Amino acid sequence: MTPEVTIIFVAVFALIQVVITNLTGIARIKNEVHFYDEGDIDLRRRVRAHGNFTETVPITLLAMAGAEMLGTSSTLIWAGGIILLIGRLWHYYVIRTVGWSNGRAASMILTFIAMGGLALAILWKSFT
Repeated sequence: MTPEVTIIFVAVFALIQVVITNLTGIARIKNEVHFYDEGDIDLRRRVRAHGNFTETVPITLLAMAGAEMLGTSSTLIWAGGIILLIGRLWHYYVIRTVGWSNGRAASMILTFIAMGGLALAILWKSFT
């Protein structure tokens, strides 16, 4: 089965990745910081927001594709993708504007719900 829903989310997250990578790069150029963050709090937040996105989105998209390829309902696939999208956008916003808050924790919970839920869907489909 072709992962038709997942591929839409791959495109959306790829475009978001392009934007946040460029925003981080632009901040580096503007502040003439080529490595690490040199104590620049704004750049540090951009780097962590970008890094966390890069750390969590690919594995979740792989889980989404696997679940969809095994025949998980499209409703569950869409729900996982939307939950991941909300979680990742919220997380980026919170890190960029506040740094740390309950919102950051909540956004990570949404990310883990999507990641874990799609992984469980794969296991369910594989063993039932």
